[in-house]
Amino acid sequence: MASDFDRRRFIKAASAAGLVGLAGCSGGPSDGENSSDGSDGSDGSDGSDGSDGSDGESGPAANIGMVYATGGLGDGSFNDQAQQGALQAEEELGISFRESQPDEVSQFSTFQQQFAESSDPNYDLVCCIGFLQADSLTDTASSYPDQDFMIVDSAVDADNVASYVFQEHEGSYLAGLMASLLTTRSFSVGAGSTTGDSTNVGFVGGVESDLIQKFQAGFESGVSAGSDDIDVSVNYTGSFNDPAAGREAANAMYNSGADIVYHAAGNTGTGVFQAAQEQGRFAIGVDRDQSVTRPDYADVILASMVKRVDTAVYNAIDATVDDEFPGGSNVALGLDSDGVELVFGDQLGSEIPQEILDEVATAREDIIAGDTDVPSEP
Repeated sequence: MASDFDRRRFIKAASAAGLVGLAGCSGGPSDGENSSDGSDGSDGSDGSDGSDGSDGESGPAANIGMVYATGGLGDGSFNDQAQQGALQAEEELGISFRESQPDEVSQFSTFQQQFAESSDPNYDLVCCIGFLQADSLTDTASSYPDQDFMIVDSAVDADNVASYVFQEHEGSYLAGLMASLLTTRSFSVGAGSTTGDSTNVGFVGGVESDLIQKFQAGFESGVSAGSDDIDVSVNYTGSFNDPAAGREAANAMYNSGADIVYHAAGNTGTGVFQAAQEQGRFAIGVDRDQSVTRPDYADVILASMVKRVDTAVYNAIDATVDDEFPGGSNVALGLDSDGVELVFGDQLGSEIPQEILDEVATAREDIIAGDTDVPSEP
């Protein structure tokens, strides 16, 4: 999908004042945010001209609006994973989609409303990516009852909203177990190493919230399952788009003896990877396989707790195309549905001792079977 990503233009609003007017006829938040820009043989405009993933005759199977989380595209994590679902739907289902990248939480309402008010095209579904959109969407959905919405990472109680949530604590448990088992032995591969005598590992979160605390809770539980002697150092930076803060937080943990740090912090996590390289230690990524999406840091990324936001987006679009949109529902995706999973690093995964891989695999099956209960709160 790299070529699809490169050929798109993404216009990021600088402020609410800089937004175009509500899109009664504008086609969405910005006329520059088409799903094609002409480099693929289309002219980049809406309609049945080949820019919509259709055959250019009957128009798209559906028009989809995407409102991403703050931090925007290019995070190699949460937003990029959501976009993959839309790209898959474009390729397989023949839909058209437009994108908006809010800078601030205060802009969510504006972008949601622009999509809902658009008449050229009418949007069949508006995808709201991230739990911070829940408050805005509660009001927007009520104001536009004929518009269908989906939201990722939160539940909004409305007949025209489908909510998709994940069992992040389950996948994070596996990350914690792996970290605990590795930090208690001497292990060296790529640009990182463990000393075997560490008494702590680290967790760096973005905005402190019930959602991110699910990552923390699962990670801490997994660490405890691996060893009673390992503590978890925790730092919330307050942002999903501040690599400098992530770097500072992780460096403090590495300097305190941690040799593995797990982040659930969006683009802030890039700073965690930077610190791991500087310190010759390890990190665990989130949402996507970050050893692939952040290849410059693949030599320190042991694994990533992948959250299939792309599956949620694709499923919601697919249901819309089939005229079976599950409005009013709350769909939970966990290990049993491959909604979350621990993916070992592209460069380092094959070097992790087999007995640790086996323990992680067994733990996964135990969670799915209900034999292991993973807490969702710290």
